[in-house]
Amino acid sequence: MTNHSLIEIPQTANPDRIAEVTRNTAETRVRVKVNLDGTGQARLSTGIGFFDHMLDQIARHGLIDLDIESDGDLHIDGHHTVEDVGITLGQAFHQAVGDKKGIRRYGHAYVPLDEALSRVVIDFSGRPGLVMNVPFKSGMIGTFDSQLAHEFFQGFVNHAFVTLHIDNLKGENAHHQAETVFKAFARALRSALERDPRAAGMIPSTKGSL
Repeated sequence: MTNHSLIEIPQTANPDRIAEVTRNTAETRVRVKVNLDGTGQARLSTGIGFFDHMLDQIARHGLIDLDIESDGDLHIDGHHTVEDVGITLGQAFHQAVGDKKGIRRYGHAYVPLDEALSRVVIDFSGRPGLVMNVPFKSGMIGTFDSQLAHEFFQGFVNHAFVTLHIDNLKGENAHHQAETVFKAFARALRSALERDPRAAGMIPSTKGSL
């Protein structure tokens, strides 16, 4: 079983906002490198085609450079791979964002695709929390089990220490539903991680820390 324990990684200032994290378990070997101030370049190899396609949405629409490699027990199913990529990506984001000085902290986005419409709201709060309401119309999207979208986002929020609300408001095609969710997630990330010139050097919290 995957270890779900939360281990806080100390945060420091990280002006380059780049991080690389490796996670090795008996089930998967995952390496993730992120550049939060990238241009949307992606190098992705998880062994699950549709999952790679969704991760590419995060990179392109979030303007985040992603380099993700995973070697997992896909002969069983995609669960461990998708969950552990989410965990490792969350750890990389947590390291890359640093002490959060000067970021906007909150981000939200609505994204449509044909009949589908999704809304994602994120807060780099320092507190992990996920509320996800996505009634997928199909159990499988290619070789991707649609239930694993929740496992990916749960792994991410637990280790990025963010609060995340995901709602698919409309949708009849599961591919469209998933794509609007991941695109909206990317746009919300981009908004939340932007540096606010009016708050340079300030931590966006009345507590003085996040």
